[in-house]
Amino acid sequence: MLESRRVAILENAEEWLDTYRQGWLAHLQATGEADYKGRYVRPKNSTVPAGRGVNLAQSRLVLITSAGAYLQDHQPPFDADNLLGDYTLRLFPSSTRLDALAYAHDHYDHSAVNSDPQVLVPLRHLENLVVDGVIGELAPCVISFSGYQPDATRTVSEVIPAVIEAARAAEIDAALLVPA
Repeated sequence: MLESRRVAILENAEEWLDTYRQGWLAHLQATGEADYKGRYVRPKNSTVPAGRGVNLAQSRLVLITSAGAYLQDHQPPFDADNLLGDYTLRLFPSSTRLDALAYAHDHYDHSAVNSDPQVLVPLRHLENLVVDGVIGELAPCVISFSGYQPDATRTVSEVIPAVIEAARAAEIDAALLVPA
């Protein structure tokens, strides 16, 4: 079961938020331009949060992807056009056919995932690892979000707790995050 512990996920969060609001966000609101090269200051931590190791062969693993994947016939897409980002989740079964997925995330090149969805949602590869005994079992669902989230404090306060809640509900021991 997922351990409950407090970790500084975003160091100097208040300072970063002030910089974000006065720089990138103010520029976006004034001009409509999302200037990442000149005005966006990426969060930086000096310490890497880490947890205990697990034996994957005896673990239930959940796949978490920031590809913006969703069930195209059953779920609303992420709001990829929103310059302020989309901070919601989509859960879908681990048994989902890859051709049932779509990707609503406009901030990465989709050519690789369109060619082979397993580059960002490696469900069939993970199933093979279960068969081979490398992983004990897969969680019943995949946790998906759109990785375009310019406000890191919202990611920490909204997305991460929602991911943890979904992971706890799935009774997982380990997680694989596949970033887009």
